[in-house]
Amino acid sequence: MQISTKSLNDLDNAAKQVLSFAEEERIFVFYGEMGAGKTTLISKLCYLLGTEDHTSSPTFSIVNEYETKANGKIYHFDFYRIKNQGEAFDLGYEDYFYSGEYCMIEWPEKIPDLLPDSYIAIEIKTTDENSREITLSKNRQG
Repeated sequence: MQISTKSLNDLDNAAKQVLSFAEEERIFVFYGEMGAGKTTLISKLCYLLGTEDHTSSPTFSIVNEYETKANGKIYHFDFYRIKNQGEAFDLGYEDYFYSGEYCMIEWPEKIPDLLPDSYIAIEIKTTDENSREITLSKNRQG
């Protein structure tokens, strides 16, 4: 599925389309260059899922946890700074990924062997300063 955005005003609708496309899936992996808008889209998704917590990139903490009133917890990962997949093991990634809670994963290319069998892949490409092309796909293995 393709979604085009021309400005930040389009993100609410884009986030609604992402959640609709995902159906019951709770694992989302985000691909895109630095500054493409991964964290911004994740913030919109978290808002729609009902968190009132401030959302930000967990670049230094690797994972942030947000509470929602109706949808449980949301775990937001940023694996950009990890040096190897062993650091994700040390973090206890399995406890998060297989918790049944929402997981938003930035820089999944850093942990390719650790991704669950089922997830929604979201690729964000910058087409100009304000426009993005968002490609959604369902990944199910096993």
